[in-house]
Parts: sequence; structure tokens; C-alpha cells
Amino acid sequence: MDDAAPGGTDPYPYPAPLVAESNQRLLAVDLGLRTGLAVYGRDGMLIWYRSRNYGNKTRLRKAARSVIEEAGSVDIVAIEGGGDIALPWVHEIERRGLDLIQVQAESWRRDLLLSRHQRNGPDAKKHADTLARKIIQWSGAKKPTSLRHDAAEAICFGLWAVRETGWLARFPPGLGI
Repeated sequence: MDDAAPGGTDPYPYPAPLVAESNQRLLAVDLGLRTGLAVYGRDGMLIWYRSRNYGNKTRLRKAARSVIEEAGSVDIVAIEGGGDIALPWVHEIERRGLDLIQVQAESWRRDLLLSRHQRNGPDAKKHADTLARKIIQWSGAKKPTSLRHDAAEAICFGLWAVRETGWLARFPPGLGI
């Protein structure tokens, strides 16, 4: 069966998913007292994003269960960060039998941001904000009234993780990646 639409155009938005299972999701988590969250669908599109202020490490550690529940039918959880605040998240992910991607910011920034935009943290966060807004627009997700840097980084990191899983064959054009 030919998947091409009339006129020979591809019926899927660029880039097409490798396997179209719409209920699969990836949750990207930028861990910190202010935690950024982004959920992507199997088609590589951003579904939703937000920022949460947990105020202290105890609340952040306890949040893993409810955040994963809120994200829906998650198959993969991608965490940026480590140390003692990541351990409860890793345990919850393992308890649920989900796949885990855990990296430091430098890993995804190297692939998504120009080297001159990674020289220091504030610069990297500024350019991640610009890229996150492009991802939001590309995905057709709700535009932010304000976008906190932790949510912006979760959006960028999430797109990187979607690409790493093979859900996207390549990054979308027009994002400057």
C-alpha cells in the first residue's frame, strides 16, 4: 500500500515517525528544585511542557511518581541531571519497567547548540530558550505566555532524546540545528 497522499506528497509531518504508535510518549525531565518537564509523542512532536517549583529536595524526590502519572502512557523517561536528587526518579522508572535515558546538559547541548552558545550557563540557557520556542512552534504546541529556562531546557533535551531513541530520523528543518 502506498502511503503517499494525492499528488505524491508525504502524508506525515516532517520528519515521519519510524513506527506510528500514537500512544507512546517520552517524558523529559530537567531535574532541579525548579524542574522542567516536556512530553513528546511517538511522532516526535511536543505535546506539553511546564515548569514546577518543588522548593526543596524532599518534595522533588517525592514528585517522580505523580509526574510520571501525569505524563500519561510514558515508555521512556529522559533525565538531565544526577546525584542524590535523581535516585528516587531512577528507582520509580525502574519500578515501572520504563526505559531510562540519563545525561548531563553538556551531552545534548553539544548536539543542539553552537559551541559559541555553550561557553557559559547563562548563554546556553538563553539559546535553549530560543530553540525551545522554535520547537514549540514546529510542534504546534500551545505558545507560552512566559517560558522558564528549566522548561525550555526540558523541551530541547526532550527533542534530543526523541532523536536519540530513533523516533525521529533527523532533526526538523528550520530549527537551526
